[in-house]
Amino acid sequence: MRRYRTRTISFTSFLLLVVTIGCSDPDNTGGNPTLTAPTVTSVTPLSGSSGACINTIVTATFSKAMNPAFINSTTFTVTGPNSTAVPGQVSYNVASKTATFTPSGILAPNSRYNAVISTQARDLYGNALATPLVWSFTTGVTACSGVGAPAVVSMTPANGACPNTVATAVFSEAMSASTIDNSTFTLTGPGTTPVNGQVSYDPTSNTAIFTPASALAPSTTYTSTITTGAADLLGQNLASDVVWTFTTGPTLCQPPLPPSSVSPANESTGICSNTVIAVTFPQAMLPASINSASFKLAGPGVTPVAGTITHDQANKIFVFSPAATLALNTTFTGTITTEAEDMSGHALASNFVWAFTTSPMACAAPPPPAVISVTPPDETAGVCLDSGLTATFNEAMNPATIGATTFTVAGPGVTPVVGVVSLDGTGRVASFTPAANLALNTTYTATITTGAEDLSGNGLESNFVWSFVTATQACQLPVPLGSAANFDAVAGSTVTNTGPTTIAGGDLGLSPGSAVTGFPPGTLVSPAVMHVTDPTAAQGELDLTIAYNYAANLLGAAVLPGELSGLTFTPGLYNNASTVMLSAGNVTLDGQGNANAVFIFQIGSTLTTSGSTQVVLAGGAQAKNVFWEVSSSATLGTNSIFKGNIIALQSVTLNTGASLQGRALARNGAVTFDSNTVTAP
Repeated sequence: MRRYRTRTISFTSFLLLVVTIGCSDPDNTGGNPTLTAPTVTSVTPLSGSSGACINTIVTATFSKAMNPAFINSTTFTVTGPNSTAVPGQVSYNVASKTATFTPSGILAPNSRYNAVISTQARDLYGNALATPLVWSFTTGVTACSGVGAPAVVSMTPANGACPNTVATAVFSEAMSASTIDNSTFTLTGPGTTPVNGQVSYDPTSNTAIFTPASALAPSTTYTSTITTGAADLLGQNLASDVVWTFTTGPTLCQPPLPPSSVSPANESTGICSNTVIAVTFPQAMLPASINSASFKLAGPGVTPVAGTITHDQANKIFVFSPAATLALNTTFTGTITTEAEDMSGHALASNFVWAFTTSPMACAAPPPPAVISVTPPDETAGVCLDSGLTATFNEAMNPATIGATTFTVAGPGVTPVVGVVSLDGTGRVASFTPAANLALNTTYTATITTGAEDLSGNGLESNFVWSFVTATQACQLPVPLGSAANFDAVAGSTVTNTGPTTIAGGDLGLSPGSAVTGFPPGTLVSPAVMHVTDPTAAQGELDLTIAYNYAANLLGAAVLPGELSGLTFTPGLYNNASTVMLSAGNVTLDGQGNANAVFIFQIGSTLTTSGSTQVVLAGGAQAKNVFWEVSSSATLGTNSIFKGNIIALQSVTLNTGASLQGRALARNGAVTFDSNTVTAP
């Protein structure tokens, strides 16, 4: 009698067996999907890539469908400089088999990031990645429109803000103005009491502005919130609410400065009757506050003149264009009233009034305006990818006619370059700032059209066209100093001086230190002022810290010798992990004909120059584009001449008679002077 061995199979095992036998390989793995480990088939940004948008998202696409429960912030991580974890949200798209990591904010510029998918990531059958996937990328310096969710990149005010301040939020990209309102931008006081106010959006700077209906209470903490209802032009919403708090100071702030110039000038005569009236402020003004009630033109008997008001993209130049030609041989009075406010909501202290008289007869047709110089110059080669363009006119231009339609830049095939156009305070220099870096080794053509008009309504006689070719490799970018650029010297602990030190062109700041001594006999040349443990100095130190970390974390540096005497350096990034000295003679920095050439020196310990040594700038190099990042302290020798921005972790000391064309910026320690001359670059 034959015996048969019986075997028990569990119901779960039976189902798995059936699924295995009947599987049709829906993921196209080429084998049994229940047994095949998933892989990552593509990632963004690409592994080893550079120039990634600072508002980028990070993605990984898998070879097969994954279990969403195992795609999360534990299995998908991103780290930045010094292995610092990047906060963000992880999601998984079933249809595309793609995991997405969306950072909570923008990434640091010019920084290396590592992304990791761990072996805990599993497919629908429980199979894990065979090995962790690790890739890296390096960011650029710009945010890209339409990439990932928009982010808030900066907020104001800071602690100690004026009670008569406004709150602002700057976004990483252009936003939909219809989504920026009192429902998405709120301000609350103690006990979540809502603050009444008006919300506006400035598309030229991607800035949302909350203007309280009245001054806030002094010495009170407020909370600002931008909700996820705020969306960009593609309908992408903020990933999460952005919340910040600030405490107001005890007193109201000073009013904005009155206009720095007007055209026609005060008491001028013989003005053409077809003129427009331009007012230039030394600071940005709130466009909504410069209107027919606050910017007036009147003739005899205070008869109002009808007209329209426009402004430049920097919100500093405002132009009144009369609706009709002004009367001949007549005195007109212009007035900017106290209803005009700066971007913080501070109103002018008093009305600003001026007058001019028109010519007794119609003016002969003046010559048309002309472009007299441009940057980059025509037919220049090797232009840096981040370069902006400028066009200088022979007279003041009407800001309303200088914009994206009259100042254009195009690449190959007449492909337009997206950018922002602005006009400086003189009305003579127009600038085009590309929204993203230009392409390598590419010819670009810039055009100023005949639509660009002067203050009398005369346009260019013909289009002005010039071209240039970009560099074959990326140029070194300058260190972003932020508000620290407003200072000749900033210290973290103390500022001391002996002798007749002169500081010109920039302010002197201390935060959070104890004292500034030696002024006088030291002097600050007007308009330089001293900021001691106030919000301005605190912001300067904060921006200095950001600049220091930026410079210290740059990668790809060439070797910097420990002794600089007699050497010549071309533009670029240089590094020495130890002490650097200039013990005799000169060191030369050669810009090679490029006025925008940038030099960055990373010094791991101290920087010391000996007496009577000199940093020489040649080939168009400029002190403003030279950065000395010092991980310890910097000391300039007696009667030495130094050029560039010293960004020191500890202290900066200028010995007797040393001169500095640049900035002495000390994060944590002291800045010490002794009969020195310091001039802002």
